[in-house]
Amino acid sequence: MTDYIDFKALERPSSPNTYLLAPAGVCEQAEPDQSSPQYPASPDAVFSACRKVIDGQKNWSLVSADADSGKIRFVSVSPLMRYKDDIDIAVLPGPDGASSAQLAVYSRSRIGYSDMGANAKRVALLLEQLGQEGLSSETTP
Repeated sequence: MTDYIDFKALERPSSPNTYLLAPAGVCEQAEPDQSSPQYPASPDAVFSACRKVIDGQKNWSLVSADADSGKIRFVSVSPLMRYKDDIDIAVLPGPDGASSAQLAVYSRSRIGYSDMGANAKRVALLLEQLGQEGLSSETTP
C-alpha cells in the first residue's frame, strides 16, 4: 500500500519546487498556493474524473488510487529531461457534504531547487482537464 500524503500535517520545504492547492483549513502546517475550487458533484464523481484525466495524459502515470479514501498518487515525467515529479490528490467532501467536492493537490519535484513553474502548470492543467470532463467549478472564499 502507498503512504499517501497527510495534508493536515504536510510541511513544505523552503525551496520553490512545490505547488499546493487546498481548501482553507485542510493544511495546518502549510500555506496553500491556491484555494481549491468547489465542484458541484459527488466526491466519487470527482475522483473518477481525476482518474480519467491522469490516464489521459501522456507523461503521467498512476502509482496508486484508493476510491474509499479519495486518494490518488501519480508521477509526471518531463518530456525533455525525464525528471520525475510526484503528485498527491485527496478528493474531499465540499462544504455541502456528499453533494459537492474539493481537491487537495500537492505537486513536488524530486530533484532541484526550482521547478521553473512546472508544478503550478501541472496543477492548472489538472483543473483545466477536469473542466473539460464536464466538472464546472466555483472558487470558494
